[in-house]
Amino acid sequence: MIRLADAKDAYLVHKIMLSAFEEYRNIDVPSSALNESIVSIEESIKNGSENALLYFIDEIPRGSARFKTEDNSLYFSRLSVAPEARGKGIAKSILTWLEEYAKKNGNSEITCRVRMAISQNIQLYKSVGFYITREEVVNNPNGFPVKTVIMKKSIY
Repeated sequence: MIRLADAKDAYLVHKIMLSAFEEYRNIDVPSSALNESIVSIEESIKNGSENALLYFIDEIPRGSARFKTEDNSLYFSRLSVAPEARGKGIAKSILTWLEEYAKKNGNSEITCRVRMAISQNIQLYKSVGFYITREEVVNNPNGFPVKTVIMKKSIY
């Protein structure tokens, strides 16, 4: 089951994200997701600057993502699946849910930013219809440059 997260669910969104992003702690430029706080996620949900969703299996949260809509686009980030729950189609289910949410809210595309070094995520998004629109080097919140790609999927 997938549902929107409330501000009170920020600790669950945070917990799943940390477990999913732990594998990126020791890469050249560790993910800034590892430095985010429960409070920052809670505030973002409360003030409406972003939404979050939770994916449950047998009432246990196993996946999450954060997203926001701007103009005609839904942008998602921090798509996370707990390591012990991977390989069960959770990420694809989350992407399908985001696409349906975007359609219901009048969006014509879904976008995300992916590290170029994490090819398995790029391949996942390509497998469900996303394509690379451009490459960018961005400075993450820790101040380090990171090579990324912007990916997009048009929806109708």
